[in-house]
Amino acid sequence: MKFFIDTANLDQIKEAQDLGVLDGVTTNPSLMAKEGITGKENILQHYKDICEIVDGDVSAEVIATDFDNMISEGTVLANLHKQIVVKLPMIKDGIKAAKYFSDNGVKTNVTLVFSAGQALLAAKAGATYVSPFIGRLDDISTDGLNLIAEIRQIYDNYGFTTQILAASVRHTMHVIDCAKLGADVMTGPLSSITGLLRHPLTDIGLEKFLSDYKKGN
Repeated sequence: MKFFIDTANLDQIKEAQDLGVLDGVTTNPSLMAKEGITGKENILQHYKDICEIVDGDVSAEVIATDFDNMISEGTVLANLHKQIVVKLPMIKDGIKAAKYFSDNGVKTNVTLVFSAGQALLAAKAGATYVSPFIGRLDDISTDGLNLIAEIRQIYDNYGFTTQILAASVRHTMHVIDCAKLGADVMTGPLSSITGLLRHPLTDIGLEKFLSDYKKGN
């Protein structure tokens, strides 16, 4: 399973990259604003800065909600860097745009997916990634992980190559559960990745090893 980090914070992206397990980045206008990145030129430059840190795909989201402007914005984003993946909303024109970009060799990520039917449409349109938001489903007492399982079954049934990018991952158990279900990618905060490092028995074992070593020296 690929590990993406969901942030616009360059320091966190660098930390994840330095760990050696980072495969890409997802971000959006809200995450940009959180880091104080505003204005078209600043946002475009920030995407390029992210691409200089990581080796893998970087999802860059369009703001437009109509087909023509999605194509215009998406083309600008795709031309920024070879690692850019154009992120499109799961709406009618978003699916049309995904098909257009797919036919023209541009990678896409269809986002804000909350049903298996939406994921099926994204795959039919040739999306590179589909992003079901499991955490947001959990927030409304719906099983987000079940959606991952449904999409996995449908894609396997028909041999779709669209990658399931489990989004809105909140914690380490989301990561483990998505891996069990066969999600191709997970994206979440840095804590969801570094949290996998921790186990109390590891800490206890290491402390004992170091204590025994000191006794013998």
